[in-house]
Amino acid sequence: MSERHPIIAITGSSGAGTTSVTRTFENIFRRENVNAAVIEGDSFHRHDRVQMKLRLAEAEKAGNKNFSHFGPENNLFPELAELFRAYGETGIGKRRKYLHDPEEAAPYKQEPGTFTPWEDVPKGTDLLFYEGLHGAVVTPEVNIAQHPDLLVGVVPVINLEWIQKLYRDKKQRGYSTEAVTDTILRRMPDYVNYICPQFMHTHVNFQRVPMVDTSNPFIAREVPSADESMVVIRFANPKGIDFQYLLNMIDASFMSRANTIVVPGGKMELAMQLIFTPFVWRMMERKKRAS
Repeated sequence: MSERHPIIAITGSSGAGTTSVTRTFENIFRRENVNAAVIEGDSFHRHDRVQMKLRLAEAEKAGNKNFSHFGPENNLFPELAELFRAYGETGIGKRRKYLHDPEEAAPYKQEPGTFTPWEDVPKGTDLLFYEGLHGAVVTPEVNIAQHPDLLVGVVPVINLEWIQKLYRDKKQRGYSTEAVTDTILRRMPDYVNYICPQFMHTHVNFQRVPMVDTSNPFIAREVPSADESMVVIRFANPKGIDFQYLLNMIDASFMSRANTIVVPGGKMELAMQLIFTPFVWRMMERKKRAS
């Protein structure tokens, strides 16, 4: 952790909804005039799209049915840990971008599914902001979770997470239900061993819970809406959190435990604004004093 060069990390599985949390932070950064160095977790995968397909085919041929993007063999955990360490100490480090689609790839004159060359994080940024799969990973070799000043977990109940992934991959990426289901099953061991344990280390968790039947996510035709959901927000350390203020500001919210507040799904962004804006204020104040 660093007062001069703070780090915020958003971590969650594929389909968990980390992108919506990122949009909220982008709004906070813009409003508060915070210059953030943005790191996408996909850029720390080990293989580009073509290489990953080849490795997957090789793994299946060898009888490995659990080859996935979630585990250490297909990610650069040491490099991510080194970026966090270096940024926290010096405000710089090495990053690259993963080019998801033709629109992202065009300015670089590269193919979609490839990485840009490694480059230095720009000097003079106010903080580093990471969003991806592994912002709180701890293994015998690396401890990424020790570095961020604010760790946020995004963890919908599992059926909703699968529905969101199915909907996204089918509608936006053209995959079949069977293909997405195969991916979910292949990733399950790494999900259990490398995704779930991260949420022991997060400072705040957001878990969306649908209020409609999601008992068979593989036949759901649409994602339950925000108004059909509640959001469970758990604080690892509730000291300093003004729960009464949050209860007064968010209609129909309530406390389920001493460190947990439950809010209507449609109020999730408001809750994040109310919770995280003071976090960012305090980071910027500590940074100013340390400098």
